[in-house]
Amino acid sequence: MENVIEVEGLRKHFRTAMRQRRVEAVRSVSFQVARGEIFGFLGPNGAGKTTTIKTMVGLIRPTAGRIRIQGGEPGKLSVMARIGFLPEQPYFYDYLKPQELLDTFGRVFGLPAALRRKRIDALLAQVGLDHARGRTLRKFSKGMLQRVGIAQALLNDPDLVILDEPLSGLDPIGRKEVIDLIASLKARGKTVFFSSHILADIERLCDRVVIIDRGVVRAEGTLGDLLGAGRSDKEILVEGAGTGDELAALPGVRRVDQIGAGVHRVVAAGDRSDELLRYVLDRGARVTGVTEQRMSLEALFLDRAFEGPQAREAE
Repeated sequence: MENVIEVEGLRKHFRTAMRQRRVEAVRSVSFQVARGEIFGFLGPNGAGKTTTIKTMVGLIRPTAGRIRIQGGEPGKLSVMARIGFLPEQPYFYDYLKPQELLDTFGRVFGLPAALRRKRIDALLAQVGLDHARGRTLRKFSKGMLQRVGIAQALLNDPDLVILDEPLSGLDPIGRKEVIDLIASLKARGKTVFFSSHILADIERLCDRVVIIDRGVVRAEGTLGDLLGAGRSDKEILVEGAGTGDELAALPGVRRVDQIGAGVHRVVAAGDRSDELLRYVLDRGARVTGVTEQRMSLEALFLDRAFEGPQAREAE
């Protein structure tokens, strides 16, 4: 498949203003995004997501590495005209009304007046802001401003949409509406690059994901491949096998919960579960259930991206 984004060996260093100390925001990032997919860019706060996105859209220059976006160089007018971008913290002039703001962006894109009006009306309805078109933006909530930002990202009918934390500040209804909107973009053949630290959003929407932490890619692939290749645990219910502390001390046991008198729920690594079963049965205890637990996205994220409480540099 054709790649619309290619990032290879990306590095970005900053120097702090006072002490001129070098900060490595992105140390080694490579990935590709294929046309027509929803691509999830997942990582904790401070992982380097926003820095990577800013280099992709030409807002900052990389220290090293190569980026190709829509077949061209980041920041070039011919390339950016086919991209829609929502930054993590969009800022708009407070005293404009939503249709006035979108009309300004439409003029920047060179859209004819009749086409601007048609798209603005359709987008305000699509993001649930048609009722608020008479208010100034200073009266909008954070969630409403986020909807305006999504509308401006779609105004030029882009081939590629880059969204940095697009569901931030939305209530549950708003989140569902935006999720449905993102899914509809794929149905129309658009490519969506979707950055988030919210696991449920990524799992619900994305075809492929990259997990980034401390400026380094920790995992990449389809969710099926990543979760299928991840750790598989087994949950075993046992009666009369000793104390919880005795069970917890066995090799491969990850967690023990007492759920009744002499009854324990034991979660063990899949490749060590046979040893646990032999131990339990040799003691004359009873096994009442064995359930396989496939790795969740949350478990994969914690396994690949979390290495203990260390200071994280801001993006």
